[in-house]
Amino acid sequence: MPTTAPAFFDATASDSALRRFLFGLPGVDAVGLEARAASLGTRSIKTTAKAYAIDLAISMIDLTTLEGADTPGKVRALAAKAVNPDPTDRTTPRTAAVCVYPDMAATAAAALAGSGVKVASVATAFPAGRAALDVKLADVRDAVAAGADEIDMVIDRGAFLSGRFLKVYEEIVAVKAECGPARLKVIFETGELSTYDNIRRASWIGMLAGADFIKTSTGKVATNATPANTLLMLEAVRDFRAATGVQIGVKPAGGIRTTKDAVKFLVLVNETAGEDWLDPHWFRFGASSLLNDLLMQRQKLSTGRYSGPDYVTVD
Repeated sequence: MPTTAPAFFDATASDSALRRFLFGLPGVDAVGLEARAASLGTRSIKTTAKAYAIDLAISMIDLTTLEGADTPGKVRALAAKAVNPDPTDRTTPRTAAVCVYPDMAATAAAALAGSGVKVASVATAFPAGRAALDVKLADVRDAVAAGADEIDMVIDRGAFLSGRFLKVYEEIVAVKAECGPARLKVIFETGELSTYDNIRRASWIGMLAGADFIKTSTGKVATNATPANTLLMLEAVRDFRAATGVQIGVKPAGGIRTTKDAVKFLVLVNETAGEDWLDPHWFRFGASSLLNDLLMQRQKLSTGRYSGPDYVTVD
């Protein structure tokens, strides 16, 4: 059973109960949400605060390779970059995790042993989520057995969009049970959910089912993380903790490429959920290309010179 407050147990007792709960959530004011996200995105920070923000953002990255052409050598190289992002400056923070397919989890675990960098693995028939439940659970078991510290699962968007909310909830509960000690990130693929109201409902399903993190996207569709959908999910975790005492993380993924982008998201976190979420344990970036820009901006702050992309490693 997921660890939520007793007050919410009735909401998941049946499909009709869950439907009543989800449709009883306040509707999202799309214009207001986007305006607030845009307004927060205009905030500027000074040099000292920018240096702190860059280091914090680096420490929050899930450095990711999720391609059919992935090899053990590529995963080991990515792990080395996660542990030591800038070989010219040993004060550079490590990234939070390296995220790979389940068959590469053992390679990543061996390469990261003792480093403090987590091994994250996508599972449950990523990215489409189109597989039988027993196949999805086997995927999770394999990843955890291979050394994954974190599992990034995808919800069944077909079930969600056709209104089978309890099926989505029960699948997350089953996956969470298979995770054992591994933390679970639940991916909604917000670009396929069509409306902000659906994103809010998916957020509450994930939280009620025991997710440790809620995550915007796979990075495999046209629309991924945006300030507005991330703001909405930050409001959800804030409200959930206020109601239950349970803190849940947020991970925007896909489309976050520059230091300026990262700072905007950190401002969203601070102004919406609060300082408690400004920690890699509670907020992550699923944005591998972001790391190189953060490193270049970090070098510019420390040396006064802009090195350019030729001075950082190519992932």
